[in-house]
Amino acid sequence: MFAPYHITHLDLHQPPAHAQPAPPPRQGQYLVFWWQEIALGHLFIEPGQVLSAEAYATARQAAIAPAVAHYAAQAPAAAGGAGAGAQWLAQGDFARWDAWLATILAPYLAAPLPAQVPVSVVICTRGRAEMLRRCLQMLQALPCTAAEIVVVDNAPTDTSTREVAAEFAGVVYVCEPRPGLDVARNTGIRAAKYPVLAFVDDDVVVHPRLLYTVWEAFEDPHTAALTGLVLTLKLQTEAQLIFEQYWSFNRGYVDKAYTPAYVQPATSPAPPVWEIGAGANMAFRKAIFDEVGYFDERLDAGAAGCNGDSEMWYRILLHGHTIRYNPRAIAHHEHRRELAGLKHQLFQYMRGHAAAALIQQAQQPQAGYRQYLYRKLPQHYYYLLRTGFPFFRSRSRTIWAELRGLASGVAFYYRHQHQPAEPRP
Repeated sequence: MFAPYHITHLDLHQPPAHAQPAPPPRQGQYLVFWWQEIALGHLFIEPGQVLSAEAYATARQAAIAPAVAHYAAQAPAAAGGAGAGAQWLAQGDFARWDAWLATILAPYLAAPLPAQVPVSVVICTRGRAEMLRRCLQMLQALPCTAAEIVVVDNAPTDTSTREVAAEFAGVVYVCEPRPGLDVARNTGIRAAKYPVLAFVDDDVVVHPRLLYTVWEAFEDPHTAALTGLVLTLKLQTEAQLIFEQYWSFNRGYVDKAYTPAYVQPATSPAPPVWEIGAGANMAFRKAIFDEVGYFDERLDAGAAGCNGDSEMWYRILLHGHTIRYNPRAIAHHEHRRELAGLKHQLFQYMRGHAAAALIQQAQQPQAGYRQYLYRKLPQHYYYLLRTGFPFFRSRSRTIWAELRGLASGVAFYYRHQHQPAEPRP
């Protein structure tokens, strides 16, 4: 029987947060550690698992160590470095540890938030009026708002999306009659007026500083695109736990820069561009689309099923630009609750994954995606089938849906390989 996981966000700037929360009856724990507005790491505690105070302190330290070391390395003047901070934390000298962390994290929190930034938020939606209403209310209530919100109503079957958009002053409503997420994204790009575009899903909850963090990242002229940290909103069902443990959108708590070298075959055969981030939390410099083209409309929902975002990142890197992952750009995502919905989602993921891999192979014949798709992935799934047999629990519960998705994606690509991806802007 599945036991849900209780999510607790702990601000280590507050001394009481250093103690392990009492475990809820018959539930697991998913703890997210913060220092004020900055996420530092997370920890799973299994249902029924009891940690001593010493074991909990050790596990907490291991969870936040990579992020703390990363920030300490950016502030060499901080006395003692990451080692000293870890020692103070281990000794329970929270006041000294807190003062030290305040020093190394000050550059990321010092700036007062402006009321608005020159960013266009693009929301692609279809038939989810209540979710859209909550999303718009949230975006307009942020302490730092976007200069523009564009709602793209994709192949609507009624007027509910238009009516919700009309409730909010300043929201730009655009109807795109052709179905497809990447079709809608491209329509949103054309409609947006500002130099930075942030794509927000209608079912996410964004951090109060998200839009400021996005705008700030593009102050660096070398940044062409940005992805951010996506934390899970709920872990109440087995499907949500499987997704978070094996398919998570969370890419860690440390800044990363992806340069053109990342997609060179000599550096990494079949470079895993899907690890760069998640489409639920991404942003672009609008001018980049004039150079590399718009989203490939053969991909994502309404077409191949997924991976329009990662194919775009691949193209941007191929053109010699840099993509940054910023863990301070934060959104919370609610995963699918039911196992049937998760299986359908992963079918779509792997369908789009296979199609995108072959599209990327066509762009760079030396990329190695064909070998990855026809040799490495079958070996991986053979291992999963062998280890999951005969019960196929947990990770193994979605294997057959994934395999069907891969086969469907290959067939989709060969049926549509000569179809234009999207006319260049």
